[in-house]
Amino acid sequence: MKETLIRNAHTILTVDDSGREETQCDIRLNGGVIAEIGRHLQSDGVIIDASDCVVTPGLVNTHHHLYQTLTRAVPGGQDALLFGWLKTLYPIWEGFGPQEMFTSAQIGLAELMLSGCSMSSDHLYLYPNGSRLEDTIFAAQELGIRFHPTRGAMSIGESAGGLPPDSLVENEAAILNDCIRVIDGFHDPSEGAMVRVGVAPCSPFSVSRELMRDAALLARDKGVMMHTHLAENDEDIAYSLAQFGCRPGQYAEELGWTGDDVWHAHCVKLDGQEIDLFAKTGTGVAHCPCSNCRLGSGIAPVRAMRDAGVTVGLGVDGSASNDAGNLVLEARQSMLLQRVSRGADAMSAREALRIATRGGAAVLGRSDCGQIAVGKRADIALWDVTGVESAGSWDPAALLLAGPTQVKHLLVEGRQVVRDGHVTGIDLEKAIVKQNQLAQALVEQL
Repeated sequence: MKETLIRNAHTILTVDDSGREETQCDIRLNGGVIAEIGRHLQSDGVIIDASDCVVTPGLVNTHHHLYQTLTRAVPGGQDALLFGWLKTLYPIWEGFGPQEMFTSAQIGLAELMLSGCSMSSDHLYLYPNGSRLEDTIFAAQELGIRFHPTRGAMSIGESAGGLPPDSLVENEAAILNDCIRVIDGFHDPSEGAMVRVGVAPCSPFSVSRELMRDAALLARDKGVMMHTHLAENDEDIAYSLAQFGCRPGQYAEELGWTGDDVWHAHCVKLDGQEIDLFAKTGTGVAHCPCSNCRLGSGIAPVRAMRDAGVTVGLGVDGSASNDAGNLVLEARQSMLLQRVSRGADAMSAREALRIATRGGAAVLGRSDCGQIAVGKRADIALWDVTGVESAGSWDPAALLLAGPTQVKHLLVEGRQVVRDGHVTGIDLEKAIVKQNQLAQALVEQL
């Protein structure tokens, strides 16, 4: 791989341990890592002029359902709470197959990348009509984004008292066997890995107690991370109390779903004891503020979580419950919601950026990513601050207050995957046309 020099950056927000910020500074990238940071560096490799840019680590998305990019703004689900929203969408998702999974992943990941995201997880928990986890992995490989897909699952259908239709649930032995298959086939535990696979039963209301426990045992035997939804809204809490006789945090702990190899999505309704449990055990949280607003789930207690020492990252969630996949806007929304609930000094723009970078990397177990420091992976976003969104800003580095919402350049593992605002790995216009054709076909099937 040819060396790259990011030259004369307007400002570099390193998000390193000291929170160092540099101006008129260079970054030299070599072999997929950050080799040097300083002024007047020299290189015979590719030169990227960053004199009009604020430079940050690539953002990290810790929760998504990429397949939902095909079902944005579905009329029947626009104004529904979580359970009603799911019941509206399940019959549509029954019509998906490998092509829908692949193309929706292309579009969803490209959208993330344009918003500065260099690493994303995905939670794929339904596999109709021959769909497989690798449908999404192949899409990510084409785009060049660092990818953490999780093999999700649903096993309790309506006939057994669950929420999803029986047609979308799977046999639990088959689920565990396929987890083994995709881990053995695609998971890379090494530093700098481009693909790491996780195990992710969908939620406590769509899988059995036995599958939750067995999935945790399998994941730890294989040395991979674990992910699920937890404590998303009041319905979720009521279901847990009625079905399990305890709150979601206690249920998770009983089944082995706490620890630094676990992260839970949403956690809007965690109480103080559950927050302390997560802090004590190193359990991570994927905070999804826009989706929580869209579904009326509430404001997650992120300030309290961080003050207690919980590891928190950001997630855009699926585009059927967000309708967008812009991670820098997600970071801004996180900041604003904490201010609404706790006051204007509850969260700064720089803290929200740290959650979107270092926080997300920590949630996904990636100490090699999430900051601009020598020896860390060369995942870097360059934001042009000469445009209309930054005009008049006294602090261009406060990107979440006044700054661009789309990157100029994005590098992953030192490779330029967004150049001058355009995704380099695929023909995005062609993918959009295909996505719209697939969406129209789904409409016609209803």
